Amino acid sequence: MKAIQYDEFGGPEVLKAVDIDAPHAGAGQVRIDVRAAGVNPADWKRFTGLFRDFMPIEFPSGVGFEAAGIVDEVGEEVTGVAAGDAVFGLGSNTLAEHAVLSSWAAKPDCMSFEVAGGLAVVAETGLRSIDQIGVKKGQTLLVSGASGGVGSAVIQFARYRGITVIGTAREPKHDYLRGLGAIPTTYGPGLSDRVSELAPQGVDAALDLAGSGNIPELIEIVGEPSRVLSLSDFSAPQHGAQFSTNPLEHPESALAEAARLYSEGVVRLHVERVFPLAQARDAYALSGKGHVTGKLVISVA
Repeated sequence: MKAIQYDEFGGPEVLKAVDIDAPHAGAGQVRIDVRAAGVNPADWKRFTGLFRDFMPIEFPSGVGFEAAGIVDEVGEEVTGVAAGDAVFGLGSNTLAEHAVLSSWAAKPDCMSFEVAGGLAVVAETGLRSIDQIGVKKGQTLLVSGASGGVGSAVIQFARYRGITVIGTAREPKHDYLRGLGAIPTTYGPGLSDRVSELAPQGVDAALDLAGSGNIPELIEIVGEPSRVLSLSDFSAPQHGAQFSTNPLEHPESALAEAARLYSEGVVRLHVERVFPLAQARDAYALSGKGHVTGKLVISVA
C-alpha cells in the first residue's frame, strides 16, 4: 500500500510517499480502507522533533492519528462492527491506504468521509478538555486560539452543555466564531480588559489551545491556576496550570457522542481544505503556519 512516512526529523520536506506492507488488525482493533485522514498539529510536532523527549519515535515512522473509511478486517475480541461498515476513529500511521484503528464509531450516513476523517481527534480532545477543566452549565469558558479544529469543537460542545464561551482569534475569524455560538475577541495585549468587558461576572475556566505563552494572563483572568488547562504550552505546570496531551483511555464514548450530535445538527466540522495524499507536504506546511480555520483533511480515496 501507499503510506506517508519519514526517516529523520525535519520540516514537511522529510515526508515521503512509500510502498509498504499493509498492517493487520490485532485484538480489539479494526483495519479500514482509508478514505480520508485528518491533519493535526500533533503530527508535525512529532516529525519536526518537538515531541521527541516524551514520545519516542522509531524510524521510519508513519504519520497520522485519525482516519475514516470502510472496515475491511476485524480483529479478535471485536464485536458490533463488520467488514463493509463505514467508521471513523483513532489509530496510528493513518495517513495511508489502509490503517488500523484502536477506537472508532460508526460514521453517520449524513457525514462525508472528509468530515469524518477530521473529526475524531477534535471530538476526543474537545470533550476531554471540557471535562478535565470542570466547567459546568451556566459558567463561562475562555478559549485561547478558538478558530482551529479543537477550538471549534470545544465551542460547540460547550454551548450544547449550556456553557458561555469567549473565544480569541484574529478579527477576520470573528464571524466564524459567532456562527459557532462563541463571543469573539482578539488575542494579544489587553486581553484581560477585553474579557472583563465581555464577562463582567468573571470567567470560570480557560483553555489554551494556541500555545502563545499567555498562561500567566489566563491565570490572572480566571483567578485560579488549576482552572487553566493548556494543550500546547509545556510550561503550564510551572505556573500551576494543567497540561494535557494524553487521550482518554476509552475514547469510544466521545466519538459516539460526536457522531450523535453531528446527526442531530448540533455539531459541525468546518473543513478548510482537502488535499490529495500526494500533497501531504503541502497540507502540513499550511498546518504549521497556525492559521487554519477548522480542519485540513487529506483524501486517500
